[in-house]
Amino acid sequence: MMKNYTYTEKKDTRSGFGAGLSELGNINPNVVALCADLTGSLKMDAFQKAHPDRFFQVGIAEANMMGIAAGLTIGGKIPFTGTFANFSTGRVYDQIRQSIAYSDKNVKIAASHAGLTLGEDGATHQILEDIGLMKMLPNMVVINPCDYNQTKAATIAVAQHHGPVYLRFGRPSVPNFTPADQPFVIGKAVLLQEGTDVTIVATGHLVWKALEAAEILHGKGISAEVINIHTIKPLDEEAILKSVSKTRCVVSAEEHQRHGGLGDSIAQLLARKLPTPQEFVAVNDSFGESGTPDELMKKYGLDTINILEAVEAVTKRK
Repeated sequence: MMKNYTYTEKKDTRSGFGAGLSELGNINPNVVALCADLTGSLKMDAFQKAHPDRFFQVGIAEANMMGIAAGLTIGGKIPFTGTFANFSTGRVYDQIRQSIAYSDKNVKIAASHAGLTLGEDGATHQILEDIGLMKMLPNMVVINPCDYNQTKAATIAVAQHHGPVYLRFGRPSVPNFTPADQPFVIGKAVLLQEGTDVTIVATGHLVWKALEAAEILHGKGISAEVINIHTIKPLDEEAILKSVSKTRCVVSAEEHQRHGGLGDSIAQLLARKLPTPQEFVAVNDSFGESGTPDELMKKYGLDTINILEAVEAVTKRK
């Protein structure tokens, strides 16, 4: 039976992070926050006002921020670093690798404005390689929630996890459909829609697009199973294999480069354990450009219609 997913409002996922961080500040005195001159953009204002002694504005010095965060963990603090995803990864990769991942430091890297939907700021500020960069690091957990409620829940959950975490979210307002009380379990996928003909595995902003596609497919007599992979590493292999063993084909959908992202991880899993036809909805080896989020998602093949086209292609390869 087709589930009817609805939403009452659209909200940006960065605000979900801000709300989660604010709540954490009230319940866990060891949580501290660092920001690289983007407090408003990261929605860290409430935490800063409520806990000024636990908030550190480091300025436009992202590498220094990562080093400070690593040091704070030695004293038992749980630091959340905040800046754009591009500056949270590519600009500071050496510091993350050496000072955080290698040492297994308890740092939470909060990365906003990820992917193409950063929009008008253009290719220099958008990043489509960050998931690949971070998932390759040993000890690093990689999380990419789909809406406001899930981002808030993820923010609270990662504070309970000991070890480095990369938490990725965005700027645009997107449908907020996840129940506010839904538990967030790191590494555990969420089955949104059961189906028998094709598995659609999506992450981040593409989860809602996958649900839209599943509804259209249902009208055409095609039964699509939709899985929300909010945790890309560790990957919920059991959930994927269970679904694909039934549908015998899969489409992965993500706001990231085709190389190194969620689809890449799924392909590796299937190659090892269950060789299966797969199609990828992702950016195909390209930088972005300036434009509105909707314009860019359409131009670079990350829209509902692209998922439908991928489903058509992959079902023919069964």
